[in-house]
Amino acid sequence: MRPQKDRIVAFNPDISYFKPRGIPMMDLEEVRLTVDECEALRLSDLLDLSHEDGGKQMGVSRATFGRILQKARSCVADALINGKAINIEGGNYTMTSKERIFECDACQRRWSESLGTGRPSHCPHCNSRKLFRVSQGHKLARGSRGNSPPKAQKTE
Repeated sequence: MRPQKDRIVAFNPDISYFKPRGIPMMDLEEVRLTVDECEALRLSDLLDLSHEDGGKQMGVSRATFGRILQKARSCVADALINGKAINIEGGNYTMTSKERIFECDACQRRWSESLGTGRPSHCPHCNSRKLFRVSQGHKLARGSRGNSPPKAQKTE
């Protein structure tokens, strides 16, 4: 069997465990959602990226992204339908960064935001709402621009 290559993950969740309310831990079954599966859910279902663009973000093919996403959705569905806890851990992945870089279209200023803080609503320098995220020195695609984001670089 061929070894799996690391998937590129840009968001490491602060929360790594979910459980149904009102059921003691000792009575719960648990499912494992890997960090790379969680990233596939985030890219596809939260950010609404296509399998092609999600695969590019994670450094895998469209078909591999689809398989990762299907496994993730199956895991979450099992937990929701059957009342199981979800433990988010493990997987084959490389974190890209601890921060995100944004640039303002109006004043061309750049600044960084920590992962997990959400998208800024405006530029801290000029208050413009025309922002985009920068990755590896390149603009990341937004739905209205129609560009594909550049392939992420593996970081150490």
